[in-house]
Amino acid sequence: MDKLFKLLRTNARLSNAELAVMLDSTEEEIASRISSLEKQGIIKGYSTVFDEEIVSKDYVRALIELKVTPKAQVGYDEIARHISQYPEVESVYLVSGGYDLSVTLRCHSLKEVSDYVAQRLATIDGVISTTTHFFLQKYKESGIMLISEDEDERTMQ
Repeated sequence: MDKLFKLLRTNARLSNAELAVMLDSTEEEIASRISSLEKQGIIKGYSTVFDEEIVSKDYVRALIELKVTPKAQVGYDEIARHISQYPEVESVYLVSGGYDLSVTLRCHSLKEVSDYVAQRLATIDGVISTTTHFFLQKYKESGIMLISEDEDERTMQ
């Protein structure tokens, strides 16, 4: 992987000046390269990883496995685009194995997840079945540890 990608993936807040020093380049070259990568659609956006357990416990995350029948000429893409349009959908992946699509949701309640699956996912033409899994604890996201080793206060008795 390119050194610039690795640095931005680790910390997207690095300034062009900091990146230039780290990559033995100039600020202008870094700015131009990043701008070009954005225009080409290689860099899709920038985000922050929050420890949502600290910020707000008022949400539920779920992983939905879908078995679907791909459509002629477009395969899984049409269904994936349809699912992706909803704001509660965080990610949609085509996967190998026992199911076809993996959908990650962020909702405010179990009822909201249930309604989404029953009213939006299950009603899509081509969806054969769904399986819902709820996230109970998040330990690491986007390469960032969200808990430290000294946080476990359990003792063996």
